[in-house]
Amino acid sequence: MNTRYKLIAFTLFLFSSTLTFSQDPDFHIYLCFGQSNMGGAARAEAQDSIVDERFQMMSTMDCPDKGRETGNWYTATPPICDCNAGISPADYFGRTLIEKLPSNIKVGIINVSVGGCKIELFDKENYQSYVETAPGWMLNWIKNYGGNPYGKLVEMAKLAQKDGVIKGILMHQGESNPNDSLWTQKVKAIYDTLMADLNLNPQNVPLLAGELLSAEYNGRCAGFNQFIAQLPDVIPNAHVISSAGCPGRPDGLHFTAEGYRILGKRYGEKMLSLLGLQL
Repeated sequence: MNTRYKLIAFTLFLFSSTLTFSQDPDFHIYLCFGQSNMGGAARAEAQDSIVDERFQMMSTMDCPDKGRETGNWYTATPPICDCNAGISPADYFGRTLIEKLPSNIKVGIINVSVGGCKIELFDKENYQSYVETAPGWMLNWIKNYGGNPYGKLVEMAKLAQKDGVIKGILMHQGESNPNDSLWTQKVKAIYDTLMADLNLNPQNVPLLAGELLSAEYNGRCAGFNQFIAQLPDVIPNAHVISSAGCPGRPDGLHFTAEGYRILGKRYGEKMLSLLGLQL
């Protein structure tokens, strides 16, 4: 090998080494998607305003009134989804991890959720046909994600992979897919596509799926939990998070702020157990 090619090879080695070492293995990143319950449909309260700086969120849209820009990390003070969201399970998922993980570990959340959407909105190949039939109020929501929520999630995730390591995926969705016996297969397709697009190993990246508001709180879609329970049958690394005892709002669809805190803590405890931590 002549001197010129040696120099090129050495330069490429240095460049690849820089990329490798810029990724912090102690920065654990989690992707979140779904509809309004994952976005956060309860107003944050005073107790929710105190957040450890080790818990971060990547803004998936510009929120000038909050001083946030797309693709940047911020302390995960709610809202951690869109500019006008409340608190969600993701809030207390992250807080639970930070409380139990070693002090050198940071946790980052990327949350792309659209209220009222069917799971089809996150189908990489067919989302456009769903968008064409979406109601006007939802179109404005979708527009905040560049017209393609799945694409925005992947775009932000790839950006985040320069900083840390994706450790898991959180989902809360189903209210808009009532009696959809193909729902689990649709979720699997989205999960598999995420694994491929982000070069992730499914054995190392669990999917945590929360149940819908339970019947004890007059959950209008509680029957759908039977489908959510089947997810581990089609995705080996899927885990169902119980919503039992999580208070709901009178609309029969959304949780209260306390309900989100309880549900989020359960997401976190499940992830901690998968990480091998004793609770």
